[in-house]
Amino acid sequence: MDSRTTLISATAASLCFILCICMTNGELQRFIEPAKSDGSVSFITIGDWGRRGDYNQSVVAYQMGRVGEKIGLDFVVSTGDNFYDNGLFSEHDPNFRESFSNIYTAPSLQKQWYSVLGNHDYRGDAEAQLSSVLREIDSRWTCLRSFIVDAELVEIFFVDTTPFVKEYYTEEDGHTYDWRAVPSRNSYVKYLLRDVEASLKRSKATWKIVVGHHAMRSIGHHGNTVELVEELLPIMKENGVDLYMNGHDHCLEHISDEDSPIQFLTSGAGSKAWRGDVDPTTNNPKSVRFYYDGQGFMSARFTHSDAEIVFYNVFGEVLHKWVTSKELLHSSV
Repeated sequence: MDSRTTLISATAASLCFILCICMTNGELQRFIEPAKSDGSVSFITIGDWGRRGDYNQSVVAYQMGRVGEKIGLDFVVSTGDNFYDNGLFSEHDPNFRESFSNIYTAPSLQKQWYSVLGNHDYRGDAEAQLSSVLREIDSRWTCLRSFIVDAELVEIFFVDTTPFVKEYYTEEDGHTYDWRAVPSRNSYVKYLLRDVEASLKRSKATWKIVVGHHAMRSIGHHGNTVELVEELLPIMKENGVDLYMNGHDHCLEHISDEDSPIQFLTSGAGSKAWRGDVDPTTNNPKSVRFYYDGQGFMSARFTHSDAEIVFYNVFGEVLHKWVTSKELLHSSV
């Protein structure tokens, strides 16, 4: 073995060691978003959006700005698949400006955007979206693999769900993924679940929300993500999670869990939608409260006692509104 080969091997080993330490440190990075003076928190959730304004992305962005002004927006939650078709190719990819900075220009949207990675983001340079260089280009951008947004009465636990999906590791999927930070699927998922569970147990927030790219419950194109149902959902049930928000399916939907208070909310209609691509047999029809196969987004407002979830179409019209109290939600099961 020559010196160059030895150096490469040592570097690879060191990188793997560093990644393992990062995976086992037991702490998810936390960002603070103070509640308003009246004690409320409001945000918009959008997913599957980055298409340089095409497929009505710009129209949806305009309506988001109008709604953001109305609700007193505090921040934006992105459920992943931030840039199509294959994420960013580097931190200097012009797609970042063309699909984000130049699109979401409304005054009300000049707040922090908290984003997770989707499967399309992993098909490019996943590390690019995590780079501080993007925050220098647009200070609104915050994207990590998994982290927490602490908004006092609400804690939002962002989970990197793409590494859970076993299909992505096979040639049958037909795509190449950036697994540099995932040296082992099983180890990565094991330590991530441990960290999420520990963070949920420590949380004293009135409302607990988990955000991921992939749906747990959906009657859309992709349906339920079995790995999340088997591995993440039990932890959510055991630790009092109220809502799970996701994208992945290019639709809007609201499904109630059958044996817990958890509500599953899909907001993956930020640009290209899949009209008519629905399979109602994947979930109990009695649990499906709302489904829309067009473009749009979702807003959420929380107080210490109440929550309001609203889904909007591309024209800014209200399609579905769900209002609940903390007591009512947990006494309904």
